[in-house]
Amino acid sequence: MARHFLKDDDLTAAEQEAVIELAIELKKSPYLKRPFEGPKTVAVIFDKTSTRTRVSFAVGISDLGGAPLIMDSQNSQLGAKESVADTARVLDRQVAQIIWRTYAQSGLEEMAANSKVPVINALSDEYHPCQLLADLMTIREHKGQLKGLKLAYVGDGNNMANSYIIAGALAGLHVSIASPKGYEPDPIVLNRGKELALQSGGSVTFGNSPSEAVADADVIATDTWVSMGMEAEKEKRIKDFAGFTIDADLLALAKADAIVLHCLPAYREFEISAEVLDGKQAVIWDQAENRLHAQKALMVFLAESDN
Repeated sequence: MARHFLKDDDLTAAEQEAVIELAIELKKSPYLKRPFEGPKTVAVIFDKTSTRTRVSFAVGISDLGGAPLIMDSQNSQLGAKESVADTARVLDRQVAQIIWRTYAQSGLEEMAANSKVPVINALSDEYHPCQLLADLMTIREHKGQLKGLKLAYVGDGNNMANSYIIAGALAGLHVSIASPKGYEPDPIVLNRGKELALQSGGSVTFGNSPSEAVADADVIATDTWVSMGMEAEKEKRIKDFAGFTIDADLLALAKADAIVLHCLPAYREFEISAEVLDGKQAVIWDQAENRLHAQKALMVFLAESDN
């Protein structure tokens, strides 16, 4: 039975650590692992626009010896004339893995339930687990460890917040979330994060104060206030998120050697100031590059688990 990666805790803590270790190794030796040699084809499906996800998966699949098949819902039958389940049954006879950047988490679950090959969540409305593997890898590179560090996430309680809670707790981080009232993370996710933190020695806390969340943080992360599909809410959201910008004053409350993460695309002077984004404490371009290495490690892990 195929292993899938639909949300962050589909890996155990030990497996998460192993994938990050392999990602660091693959960054040094890009062609060390070639599970798709042949080449085998890997389907990469996009319901949402993409830069980093599209490039990193296409390059990564090629590095692993495979052929990326880039698809989008506008040019396929998926979700229109053909069900997700039937699409899975067609694809799994022809491709080695299925990667999908979509909207509803339920669609990914249906795809996985009907696929004999691994399915990877390349982003959904509920989670962004591939991004978190890259983020944890980046923290590990710059800090030398994960367990015991404090990570503050300031912004919308969205899919990124959910994944920081789950993946961060799994890694033993002390995750502190700050969101405006009305934009809190899913309480079920918060409870799951706290449950995982009890096992890892980490913690998960939530509040509405960015300054409290950032105090003495080793890592500060944020995300856009206006995610794809929320453009009509832009003006309201900008007003509601006043005071939640990662700027020099907020950064000064963290540890002097704190690093700053942003999954991109970034909107300067909204969720993050240009001074911080372009400053020496931002490791955002390393973070963007590490999508490639972390996703390669994940695909290798799933390919080896599938054998």
